[in-house]
Amino acid sequence: MATFLYRLGRGAFRRRGLVALLWVALLFAAGFGAATASAPTSGSFSIPGTEAQKAFDLLDKKFPGMSADGATARIVVKAPAGAKVTDPGTKAEVEKIISGLKGGAGADQVASVEDPYQTQAVSQDGSTTFISVKYKVSGMELKDDTREALKDSGHAAQQAGLQVEIGGDALMAAPETGSGEIIGILVAAIVLVITFGSLVAAGLPLLTALIGVGIGVSSITALANVLDLGSTTSTLAMMIGLAVGIDYALFIVSRYRAELAEGRARDEAAGRAAGTAGSAVVFAGLTVVIALVGLAVVNIPMLTKMGVAAAGTVVIAVLVALTLVPAILGFAGKKVLPAGEKSKIFGKGGKGAQAGKGAKAGEGAESKPNGGTRWARFVLRRPVMVLLVGVIGLGAIAIPASKLEMGLPDDGAQPVSTTQRKAYDLLSEGFGPGFNGPLMIVVDGDKALADKTAERIKGLEGVVAVTPPMQNQAKDAAVISVIPKDRPSSKQTEDLVHTIRDGSGDDVFVTGATAMNIDFSQKMNDALLPYLALVVGLAFLLLMLVFRSILVPLKAALGFLLSVVAALGAVVAVFQWGWLGSLFGVEQTGPIMSMMPIFMVGVVFGLAMDYEVFLVTRMREAYVHGERPGQAVVTGFQYSARVVVAAAVIMIAVFAGFIGASEQMVKMIGFGLAVAVFFDAFVVRMAIVPAVLALLGHKAWWLPKWLDRILPNVDVEGESLRKHLGESDSGSGDGHGPDKDRELVNA
Repeated sequence: MATFLYRLGRGAFRRRGLVALLWVALLFAAGFGAATASAPTSGSFSIPGTEAQKAFDLLDKKFPGMSADGATARIVVKAPAGAKVTDPGTKAEVEKIISGLKGGAGADQVASVEDPYQTQAVSQDGSTTFISVKYKVSGMELKDDTREALKDSGHAAQQAGLQVEIGGDALMAAPETGSGEIIGILVAAIVLVITFGSLVAAGLPLLTALIGVGIGVSSITALANVLDLGSTTSTLAMMIGLAVGIDYALFIVSRYRAELAEGRARDEAAGRAAGTAGSAVVFAGLTVVIALVGLAVVNIPMLTKMGVAAAGTVVIAVLVALTLVPAILGFAGKKVLPAGEKSKIFGKGGKGAQAGKGAKAGEGAESKPNGGTRWARFVLRRPVMVLLVGVIGLGAIAIPASKLEMGLPDDGAQPVSTTQRKAYDLLSEGFGPGFNGPLMIVVDGDKALADKTAERIKGLEGVVAVTPPMQNQAKDAAVISVIPKDRPSSKQTEDLVHTIRDGSGDDVFVTGATAMNIDFSQKMNDALLPYLALVVGLAFLLLMLVFRSILVPLKAALGFLLSVVAALGAVVAVFQWGWLGSLFGVEQTGPIMSMMPIFMVGVVFGLAMDYEVFLVTRMREAYVHGERPGQAVVTGFQYSARVVVAAAVIMIAVFAGFIGASEQMVKMIGFGLAVAVFFDAFVVRMAIVPAVLALLGHKAWWLPKWLDRILPNVDVEGESLRKHLGESDSGSGDGHGPDKDRELVNA
């Protein structure tokens, strides 16, 4: 593989004009397809195999036109102090709201609007009422004018002195992520300039990453309606594509500069960068693809499509790094280097490199070791201490994860300044918390069965009200509405749902938004361990192939699990327990979003393996070429530590930019991913990994002979490339002699 990638990189460098033209053409083609495609919808959402989904399917069959899974809204109206919503003036304002929704803008998407005075939706003290609105489509499929009409529906009533607030999923919109991306890109630019000391070298990873993301996201947009991908699919693809796109280009550019420093000609340096760092990019990309495609294990079509689409963007990022990056390096010339190094490498003429002189790494370099070298030597001197501090520290932070409670946040988790939160609070005060999440009971049977079911549910603890059964036209099915006592996301409401289901037969189903959320959380919880086993297992086999070792992949997998559990512990402490909640803008604690653990595992695993592959392949390369285990660790850090740190800082900045979002779910994702990357990059990869390798010595690279014969040789360390180029190892040993790490450290 190294030889093939070497030829690919050198060929792209030499034919840079053609390569750049092809990528620009792809970008324009994808952009044209996205511009001419119809606007993407939210995509269909289903949870196969759950009771809530079976109930929705039954409703579509027995109650055609009911739009059971359509968006809902509740317009809550509160009278001024001393007045009641039953007063004639207030009733007139409420009637105006109802008529405006039925006959105003966006009325074609409205399925029904309930008159609160006919349904007796008035609080006991007469101060509050609410209008229930049902739409024909989901919240993400509502047109802008429909959503604006809902927002403006209570404007006249507010002018008359009434308080009008709106809740429900009809106000749901795609998360605004632009500011987070802008912050991440700005921080990335600053970090890259500091890392490379050259504006051109810093801008190159950003440029190529944006081109790759542009092609990937535009392609998703163009195919959204054809493949039913939905408008939210591109969000994950954009975030992952931007992350890995910068990382991979960063790795290639860094290795290219190192090859130039060794005296290679520019095209030769580009080829060698693609053959060595490019091999790491290929296998790092494969681990990310495995993690994303593995989301299919959850068996939720929406998540599967999101994972596959994001994986496609990662594949594009790998191809960009292997072809477009070398091509642009050809255009950049000597500008890719800091001003102080140009004359050293290119000479006063600025053209030819010291090709053929065989300059070795370190010749002409500064005698003072860089930060990565100094840190590696420190770890080699005190491996046990570093290992214990890292493991015990992450273990302590992980303790709260044992109390993890998963669910989906309701409007009660919204910021107190939002109309959704105000509507939630008004309903809780006037009617009780359970009115914010009614349960829908679907009975597949006649009126007698429906009446019997309603009577049984009335006697259950935690039930406030049960409406009379509403039958369909065929009289063979009925719908019952149940109002719980507690808030939708509470453990008590979840227990009530299970109690109703346990006491019912096969012809009674519990559904509704609250029940769907409970089923979704359970589905995600059940899928977590199989997903972990699949992703970690496949990645272990892949890394064993790359490193020709059993202990190195095992160490990589265990370190990743430790960092993820520690990150989950931090998320629980902040968002579930409220520790330091005010610092991160957490206004309401509650269960952790059910998608969070699997989402964190998939995203962080891919990024963690990026750092692992890039850092350890350089160590493996040095070891195979004759260096002792300890010296190989130092060499890996000497050339890779700065790049890995820069990549991690960029990713942390990208994810941390989302912590400032008003949406609780977005805030939680941003915090969790930023903390997870911090733990994995700086504690696991930069501390625990070298400490473990120092303690293992030669054993770290051990592989049984029978397994070595079976596994194909992917040559990520570039040994076949060296032979192809007619070079020989220049190490001071064969890499398999006595361990002299202490001599190295004390030298």
